[in-house]
Formats: sequence, C-alpha cells, structure tokens
Amino acid sequence: MSLHEKIQQELKAAMMAKDADRLSTLRLLKSAMGYAQIEKKTESLPDPEIIALVQKEVKKRRDSVEQYRNGGRPELAEKEEKEIGVLEAFLPKPLAPEELEQLVKDTIQETGATTKKDMGQVIKAVQAKAAGRAEGKAISTIVGKLLP
Repeated sequence: MSLHEKIQQELKAAMMAKDADRLSTLRLLKSAMGYAQIEKKTESLPDPEIIALVQKEVKKRRDSVEQYRNGGRPELAEKEEKEIGVLEAFLPKPLAPEELEQLVKDTIQETGATTKKDMGQVIKAVQAKAAGRAEGKAISTIVGKLLP
C-alpha cells in the first residue's frame, strides 16, 4: 500500500470516528499533497516525495510550537504538537543517534571530506542515504562535530 493510499484511509477513519483534530491535520496534508502534484504536473506523488512533504509540514509545526511558547500561547503550541503527532505516523522510523553518526562517518570516508568546507557535500550525501529517516539539523550537527 502506498503512502498516498494510507493517508486516504486515515482520512476516512478520522471522518468516521468524528475526530476533528486528526481530520483537519490530514486534510491539510492532503491539500499540501495536491498542491505538490499540481506544481510537479503529475497524477500522484511517489512515496519519497510524500515523506519529504510530511517532513516539511512537521518542521513548520515545530517552528510554530517554538514561536507560540515564546509568545505565551501554550494552548496553540499544544494544538501544533498534536498535529505533529498525527503527521509523524506517516514518517519512516528515524535512525538512532548511533546509527546516524556511523552513517555520517562512512559518508565522510566515501566522499573524502577533510574540512568544514566539505560539509555541504557530506550533508547532501547523508540526506540521500538516510532517505527521510533523519532531520537535516541533526545531520548538520554531527557532520560539524566530526569534521575538523
């Protein structure tokens, strides 16, 4: 079953359960998918593109949570966190910190990176290998720590 079909099923289940919060989050995701399809002029998106889209939506919400907390709006931050929980169900299992660090070390050796100037090249290669299982911020931190 493709990720698109899974999202459709979850949307139907949320409608039947009358779960308004989950339903609104899934509708927003479906809308974002629709816009991406129009932009790319395609009938359906492949799973890797949907995963990237979900990650983008999660990142937006994490930024919002931080802003709401700083602005003294904990109720809105809580709502965004619930949406993050709904969206994360569609993401692949993230890499453990040890696995990610090993992946970065292997990639540094493969690319022959020696200084921080090579950071962009290493990060790009790690993101391709991680295939949505690690956040860019975490990858960047580890690469920065390992490269002199």
